[in-house]
Amino acid sequence: MKVVIMSGGKGTRISALFPDIPKPLIPICGKPVLEHEIECLREQGFTDIILTVSHMAEKIIEYFGDGARLGVHIDYFVEDKPLGNAGALFRLRDKLTEDFLLLNADSVFNIDFNRFVAFHKAHNALATLFTHPNDHPYDSGLIIADENKSVRKWLAKEDVRPEFYKNRVNAGLHIISPKLLENDIDLPKIDLDRHLLKPLAGTGKMFCYDSPEYVKDMGTPERFEAVTKDFESGKLFARNLRNKQKAIFLDRDGTINKYVGFLRNIDDFELLPTVAEAIKLINRSGYLAIVVTNQPVIARGEVTFAELDEIHNKMETLLGKDGAYLDGIYFCPHHPDSGFEGEVKELKFDCNCRKPKPGMLQRAAKDFNIDLTQSYMIGDGEHDKGAGEAAGCKTKIIPTDGDLLKAIEEILEDRYDREG
Repeated sequence: MKVVIMSGGKGTRISALFPDIPKPLIPICGKPVLEHEIECLREQGFTDIILTVSHMAEKIIEYFGDGARLGVHIDYFVEDKPLGNAGALFRLRDKLTEDFLLLNADSVFNIDFNRFVAFHKAHNALATLFTHPNDHPYDSGLIIADENKSVRKWLAKEDVRPEFYKNRVNAGLHIISPKLLENDIDLPKIDLDRHLLKPLAGTGKMFCYDSPEYVKDMGTPERFEAVTKDFESGKLFARNLRNKQKAIFLDRDGTINKYVGFLRNIDDFELLPTVAEAIKLINRSGYLAIVVTNQPVIARGEVTFAELDEIHNKMETLLGKDGAYLDGIYFCPHHPDSGFEGEVKELKFDCNCRKPKPGMLQRAAKDFNIDLTQSYMIGDGEHDKGAGEAAGCKTKIIPTDGDLLKAIEEILEDRYDREG
């Protein structure tokens, strides 16, 4: 698969630090950011690369040459005049005859591209977006998708958004079908999002690939400092899903939100006081934060799947407002006992996902390549403990509506003590 890397930006926000260097050549730990990107691609078998260049193009071409030094082949498209961030693609149509990766040279990333490509092919998509949660969804563009990951809406920062939403942000990595380039767009500048991708929302032809892997823009001095620290600490490489991950699994009712019995009404959902701070600690720690919750209210016919989804959107929205995010949410809609009025009969059976069985944790482990023996299950009941132990996790039980922050601090303190 070919890779097109858009490398022509001026980097005006970060130019105060590097006024004489094009953005792709800005060094992180002694090596240009674009070289880090190319090495990540090469290690996974992506060696056919096209760089679109403009600002200080000659410096980029001089540094990378034909790519042989890095074990790849590089072609160039030089924009003599600005064409917009997608204009060059239409000039390259004769070279883009199959689906291709489209990346930004100013993003710092380390992801499992083969997983990304496999998802794209399995969904027969015209375009697939790499999406992830972040700690400021309230001022980020949002991708709204259905249960099959088909993109329904693309909301820019300035667009009106629903009251509650899933923390799903476009990370700027894409897989594109050349079919998108078949129609001419008669504009001097062509914008990738506005003219090519956003119109696909709601067509069933664009999908989002959710992943917790590391992707960050380094376009400001503050972000540059942050990604440099992440390089030095190894955080950037550790999050690649080719590597085993570790997670802190969290029960929902009584652990994250105030316990009200069977939660049927979204108005009854209320985050416990220290939860956002606790989950922020998980986000910074290197563990994934994953909710696993029994929701028999679905099988009982008291809450629909859509209503549960909206409750979880409220959870993600409230956490996001406090700078915290979840990497995954898994729920069991089943219940073993039948014979009640209003129940959903097809969901009334003895499943493998209802805690204390380990099915939800095992599914998350498959999705995120998690080492369960290095992970924790935290909840307020014996079902949580049983599920964690059955999955091979360490477990920690806290009182209902107890202090999750204290539990997370104890886990992390113990880890730091063991690691020296």
